Amino acid sequence: MKAIACVLLTVLFFSFQTNGQPSGRLAGKLAEYMASANRAWRFNGSVLVARKGEVLLHRAYGYRDAKTRALNDTSTRFPILSFTKSFTAALILRLQEEGRLSVKDPLSRFFPDFPNGDSIRLDHLLTHSSGLANFTDVIGEEDSAIVCHPVPRQRVLDLFWNAPRAFRPGTQFSYNNSGYFLLGMVAEKVTGRPYEQAVREKIFRPSGMTRSGFDFNNLPPAVRAQGYDTLTATYFSPYTYLDSTVAYAAGAIYSTTGDLYRWSRAIAGNRVLAAASWKEAFEPRLEGYGYGWKTGRYLDKPYVRHDGGYPGFMSDFIHFPADDVTIILLNNFGNYNDSLLPVVMGLANIVFGRPPGN
Repeated sequence: MKAIACVLLTVLFFSFQTNGQPSGRLAGKLAEYMASANRAWRFNGSVLVARKGEVLLHRAYGYRDAKTRALNDTSTRFPILSFTKSFTAALILRLQEEGRLSVKDPLSRFFPDFPNGDSIRLDHLLTHSSGLANFTDVIGEEDSAIVCHPVPRQRVLDLFWNAPRAFRPGTQFSYNNSGYFLLGMVAEKVTGRPYEQAVREKIFRPSGMTRSGFDFNNLPPAVRAQGYDTLTATYFSPYTYLDSTVAYAAGAIYSTTGDLYRWSRAIAGNRVLAAASWKEAFEPRLEGYGYGWKTGRYLDKPYVRHDGGYPGFMSDFIHFPADDVTIILLNNFGNYNDSLLPVVMGLANIVFGRPPGN
């Protein structure tokens, strides 16, 4: 099924040439592409595409709940998974602007008893270059008796606190949820507030993000998407999502495509953070990762991006700053070997009027 879907999407790539076309015609091509992606079971969720402050496409596709045949809409909440890291990083940079910390601070300033904490700085945590053991390598969805229920912070800390370091901090890149878990606790120590409250006050509220939060599993079923590790025309397999206390500052946020578009406008307008802080966040470091952002180029255009994945859900957010183009996808099926990136890049091809491969 997926191989057939890829062929269908490739055919669609070749049919969309949009250089110089008006927004209405472009919007139609984007909508046609996404409808085809949904029919091919490559996408089931909510999508938003915008250019220079104009929303070209904002629609939902497929089932919010396959059992009841309830449909997704653009206000449906989805977990954004590891895209949460971009918000955690923004919170740390906001606290730096307020003079409460520096990204060059050693971890020992906040955790005096952390083993070798003098050698690990906050910027190492932000850039996945700390060398810490990654707690999600030790505990995952197979441990549903633990991860699907609230857990105390210490239960997670114990998974990596005394574990051997993989490398000297700052010398290598290794994607690491433990670092962002610690960053959430650093924010709590500095603000005297729960991480979730600090994000609401300093990030969500100034951005106008009123439909975003943290405790996804306890949302009313009518507003949240049910996740599926498999979803096709003839079969679906619901999956129980992990508890927000496990994902925490590394992956606990839920949102909507509309709220995430408000976040993109905050980025484009240098709001929430000063321009210098946004520049610091987007500066590529080891393997092109900034502070909570993946950086790169596509169609010779620079972008900042983050995605997320866990059995049942996928998310992807990409922003092309020079062209002020944003593409947001929230999807309620998937597994670790799945990705929304082919659909994201297909949409980017359409917006920029390029055939695939250029």
